[in-house]
Amino acid sequence: MSEISTLGEFGLIKHLTEKIELKNPQTKYGVGDDCAVLSYNEDKEVLVTTDLLMEGVHFDLTYITLKHLGYKSAMVNLSDIYAMGGMPKQITVSIALSKKFQIEDMEDFYDGLKLACDAHGVDIVGGDTTSSRTGLAISITAIGETEKGKAIYRNGARETDLICVSGDLGAAYMGFQLLEREKEVYYKQIEAAKTDAERMAISQPDFSGREYLLERQMKPEARRDIVIALREAGIQPTSMIDVSDGLSSELLHICKQSHCGCRIYEERIPIDYQTAVMAEEMNMNLTTAAMNGGEDYELLFTVPIADHEKIENLKDVKLIGHITKESLGCALITRDGSEFELKAQGWNPLK
Repeated sequence: MSEISTLGEFGLIKHLTEKIELKNPQTKYGVGDDCAVLSYNEDKEVLVTTDLLMEGVHFDLTYITLKHLGYKSAMVNLSDIYAMGGMPKQITVSIALSKKFQIEDMEDFYDGLKLACDAHGVDIVGGDTTSSRTGLAISITAIGETEKGKAIYRNGARETDLICVSGDLGAAYMGFQLLEREKEVYYKQIEAAKTDAERMAISQPDFSGREYLLERQMKPEARRDIVIALREAGIQPTSMIDVSDGLSSELLHICKQSHCGCRIYEERIPIDYQTAVMAEEMNMNLTTAAMNGGEDYELLFTVPIADHEKIENLKDVKLIGHITKESLGCALITRDGSEFELKAQGWNPLK
């Protein structure tokens, strides 16, 4: 018998699905990217993606509210549609919940869900609800569309392409570290308290000046604006993926599926000031946090070198490197010119 953790999430998916043969002509692309691609008419292709979020694995109800959880659950799915260059249209929502939850809790969850869907023009069209003995489980399927032939896969990067990323990286991870630290402090105070009065006197953590980090962790924003900006600028990325598991992991997905290498530059990785301050306070390597933290839900994509000037003019997009021959491997060039091999050290839910 083999341990699942030895394969990791994507290794397990590949192991289970690599021999699946597509039977229907409407199925243009199956397992292996951010979305499946289906074609039912001459003008549009349908995008389908699904995510499963488990309490204690993907979220901790100690510090995330159900309203924030509903919002985040929608956004992580919509982000996959945008990562294919598409526009989300509908979602279905399935929930398994234990007896600890009340009707009002689920109302809060759906308030967050609807807030996210309203902001992106998405309809909630169905789902399922059942009981759970192991906490809350959330499964969301998102359906979107793109113009025929315009879906952006992970396997299209070519030598000399430019590597770009939207927004900034590492803030969601540092927000997670901050919440975990304060949770540990809080429970230590609870354990040390001898009386009810002492427990009541325990103060809530002060997060002033850290609001951006918490927002990035608990209320991420899928980058619809970047997809629209690329279209308006006449840029068709050769490959794209959303940064959910960490920049290193996502880059390696693109390079592996595109059969190429890459070089990215440490000094060009976009990092917010609060992220840098928090990393220093926690004595963590800032670049490591930005490269491997995950949950940023920014868009990582490659474009032909001929689009260099167009990319330079795009707001909130940073050019961080370029695609190379596969034989050169994947590497990070540090500020002092040293070269380090990229490794997939991001989020792996099966470990």
